[in-house]
Amino acid sequence: MKITYSIIAPIYNEIDNLPELYRRVKEVMDSHGEPWEFILVDDGSTDGSTEKIRELAEKDKTIRPVIFARNFGHQVAITAGWDFARGDAVVIIDADLQDPPEVILELAKKWKEGYEVVYAVRGEREGESWFKLWTASMFYRLIYQITDVKIPVDTGDFRLMDRKVVNVLKQMKERHRFPRGMSAWVGFKQIGVTYKRAARLAGVTKYPFKKMVRLAVNAITGFSYFPLQVATYFGFVSAGISILAIPVVAVLRLAGSHFFEGQATTLISVLFLGGVQLISLGILGEYVGRLYDEAKGRPLYIVRDAPEE
Repeated sequence: MKITYSIIAPIYNEIDNLPELYRRVKEVMDSHGEPWEFILVDDGSTDGSTEKIRELAEKDKTIRPVIFARNFGHQVAITAGWDFARGDAVVIIDADLQDPPEVILELAKKWKEGYEVVYAVRGEREGESWFKLWTASMFYRLIYQITDVKIPVDTGDFRLMDRKVVNVLKQMKERHRFPRGMSAWVGFKQIGVTYKRAARLAGVTKYPFKKMVRLAVNAITGFSYFPLQVATYFGFVSAGISILAIPVVAVLRLAGSHFFEGQATTLISVLFLGGVQLISLGILGEYVGRLYDEAKGRPLYIVRDAPEE
C-alpha cells in the first residue's frame, strides 16, 4: 500500500507521553482519511519507553518502531526517521505534545497547495520561563543573522516535507546535525504556518541550557564561517591597536612621561593578546574536531530493532 504521510517522533524517556501522543496522532490522521504511518524512533530510552513502543506497535500496524542500540541524540533520531519513512509527505513532531498533532492538518493543507517544506512557526509558547523564552528568541535571531542560510526564526523541527526534499536530506550525512537548518539549505518552495505551542504534557525537557548551547554551536559551525572571521577581526584590531600605540608610547617616553612605566601595562597587554590567541585556537579547534569526526566515517546511528520494508 502506498503511504501518503509518515509521522516521525523521536522518543527519549517519554513513557508518560506516549499513550496520549499515539491517541491524538491517530485521531488526527484517521480523520484525514489517507494512508499513514507513525515512526517512533527510540533514542536509547531507559524509563520503559522502548517496551511501550513495542506494545503499541503490536496493537497497531501503522506504528513502525525504530529502536537504537544506545542514545545517539535527538537530531540523529530525526535522521533515522527520514531513512525509514515511506510517505510522500514526512512530518517531524516532538513526543512531549508541545507541538499539537492537530496542526499537522494545517501543514498538510499547505503541502497540497504545492509547498514542499511547510514549517510550523511558534506564535505563542505556553509553560516556559522568561529565561527560556529570551534565550530561545536570541538563539533564533543570532542564527538568522550570522549563518549563510536564512533559517526562519521561531521555528523548531516541527514541519512537513515533501518526499523529494527528504530524498535530498538523506544524502546529507554530516555528523553534527541541525535539521531545521538543513531543510532551509536545500531550498524548494517553503512557507510557515503559525501555531500556539502548548506546555509539555509530562516529564522534563530534554533540552536544558547546556544542550541548547551545543545545538547553537552545531548550527553556527555547520552553516557559517562567522566564528573564524571573528578571530580574524580580533587579530586585525589587536594589530591596529599595537601600530597606533607604538608612536604614542615613543613620544610619551621622549617627553619624559612615566605613564607607561612598570610591568602592569605589559602584563595586561600580554594577557589580552594571549586570550585572543586562545579563543582563536578554540574556534579553530571546533572546526578541526568536526573534520576529524567526519573523517572517521562511523555510521550516524546503530539500530537494534527496525521494521521491515
